[in-house]
Amino acid sequence: MAEAVPVRCPACLRENGYTAPVFPCACGSPVNPPLDLSAPPLLLTHRTWSESWVTVRCTACGRESEWPHPEVGCGSCGTVVRLPVHPPEQPDAEAGRGAGPGTTAGPGTTADPVGSAGPGGPADRHGPADRHGAADRHGPADRHGPAAGQPGAVRPDGNPAHIPVPPAQPTAAVPRPAFRPVTIRTARDAVATAALYLRWLGFQDVRQPDGRPIPSAAVDLRAPGLVAQVDPTTAPAGLRAVECVWLNGLTASATSVYFSLAGYTEDARSRADDLGIPLFVMDLTGMPQPVNDPADALVGSGA
Repeated sequence: MAEAVPVRCPACLRENGYTAPVFPCACGSPVNPPLDLSAPPLLLTHRTWSESWVTVRCTACGRESEWPHPEVGCGSCGTVVRLPVHPPEQPDAEAGRGAGPGTTAGPGTTADPVGSAGPGGPADRHGPADRHGAADRHGPADRHGPAAGQPGAVRPDGNPAHIPVPPAQPTAAVPRPAFRPVTIRTARDAVATAALYLRWLGFQDVRQPDGRPIPSAAVDLRAPGLVAQVDPTTAPAGLRAVECVWLNGLTASATSVYFSLAGYTEDARSRADDLGIPLFVMDLTGMPQPVNDPADALVGSGA
């Protein structure tokens, strides 16, 4: 997985961590857009379909594909910025750059690749135990004294070999796995991504509405103890939308959550903070980002 990079918001100057998403190429290799960190992020005020995609070359097979342009929402003011990406390099430039120590120098002349058999290679990574055969991999206890199961055999924990060792008890809760985003191309994709994210947070039986979502209208998602609204439009969510989802949650005695593709107005953010409504912004990569304190708390605690 790519490392997180700091992205400074041009509106409030806060630094937000961003990790470039990884997509599967048709050949099966992972592909991620090469971010141009030397260029400043661009403030996103209007979306167009053509500018929402970027050409990325697979380093394994050389295939060029269109993937969502990397975007990140500010966790302080909700501003959405678009990150510059390096254009695909020409194959001959990549081949010239890759030549060097550890590569083939020419016909009949090959350099010793890193990780080959020999000192420091795979055969040497596990220490002397792997070089002297399988019989030596179990440590000195197997070379000296009775084998396990024979009279007098004793395990390293002090228990006789014929007495089974009780299974170890878990000492800590298992953390949630990393969320796997789904590329957003349509309004239906936005609703499906929000439902997947809510299930990842721990909400059970998240129900999506029947039929195709209307691009100009928000869509409700329901689950036990949850009322969520997904806004797939290209306009920032306003004060009335936030208050409506809060009233729906108040009526159902449930937690209210809002997802938006285009961010929120200042009035909507302020009202959501007062009411304790978690707000999330989704980009075309399908990775929701929390934009206020209630959202951060929900991500940290889960359902």
